[in-house]
Amino acid sequence: MVSNTLMRIVAPCWKPSVEGDSSNRGGDASGRADGLLWYKDSGNHVNGEFSMAVIQANNLLEDCSQLESGPMSLLETGPQGTFVGIYDGHGGPEAARFVNQHLFENIKTIHGAEFTSETHGMSADVINKAFLATEEAFLSLVQQQWQDKPQIASVGSCCLVGIVCSGHLYIANAGDSRAVLGRLDNKEVKAVQLSYEHNASIESVREELQSLHPDDPHIVVLKHKVWRVKGLIQISRSIGDAYLKRAEFNREPLLAKFRLPESFNKPILKAEPTISEQKLDPEDQFLIFASDGLWEHLNNQEAVDIVNNCPRNMVIISPGKQTEGDSTSGVVFISNGGAGYFSFFLYFLLEF
Repeated sequence: MVSNTLMRIVAPCWKPSVEGDSSNRGGDASGRADGLLWYKDSGNHVNGEFSMAVIQANNLLEDCSQLESGPMSLLETGPQGTFVGIYDGHGGPEAARFVNQHLFENIKTIHGAEFTSETHGMSADVINKAFLATEEAFLSLVQQQWQDKPQIASVGSCCLVGIVCSGHLYIANAGDSRAVLGRLDNKEVKAVQLSYEHNASIESVREELQSLHPDDPHIVVLKHKVWRVKGLIQISRSIGDAYLKRAEFNREPLLAKFRLPESFNKPILKAEPTISEQKLDPEDQFLIFASDGLWEHLNNQEAVDIVNNCPRNMVIISPGKQTEGDSTSGVVFISNGGAGYFSFFLYFLLEF
């Protein structure tokens, strides 16, 4: 069994909430521990079932995840749906925890103010505004804490969100986490990538950065065989990372390794997510949400095959290793080779 200390660390970063249906009301945050692995047996949400696993790979847990099932706005007449969030933090836990606490609430607030029946109960504009509202609120927090805690300016989080509402699926991503759909096609379940990643290793991302910063020959730098924005960070979009968004935070007393030699007059990183929307079909079987640690070891189809072929009474911990569990759905977590990061893997089944 994992120590009580570790469970206290993990617990704040797992926030399931299930409302509405009487069988689901109140949610269920119970889970199981096996060493540094923590996993959630099958639970219910408005659109089907879900499972989840997390594992700690560095000393400080920097990541959070969230699953909310119930009203998608503050209006009593608002539609029901399911919200999934994967927040892959870096530099510290503050940004991921902040997003975990505020993003969904911002969506509900903005959605309640702008809800119309023509938007299927949700819209890309609402999601985008919620991301930006969360970003502005976190940057305000950085401003408040700058004098006493300047390193908070170097803290950020990738943010992957999925919303199933009124038969429509919305995927919003800022960073390099990924959402993949398992779709039935000619009796085979095939992988369909739903999210666009913002990582400097991708040529189109480098081209976008160079287009946005044409006067900066060092906007992307190949450092130790890895492309990085300003030689510092791989991702081009995030919540937080104030030191690369506002020049006022790129100076002392911030640590020298984060400070740029020159000032800048517009944000280097962006917080706007890339958003897609589609109608769900009966052929759509399940969704997988995971941070980059998983995708360094599995391609999309391999992940879909594992979920599709996994018996419901097994929990898959790593390729080739299966451990019996009591009435569990397929849960997969794969660490990133001990590089010191922490990843979430979550999938949920869709019902029609």
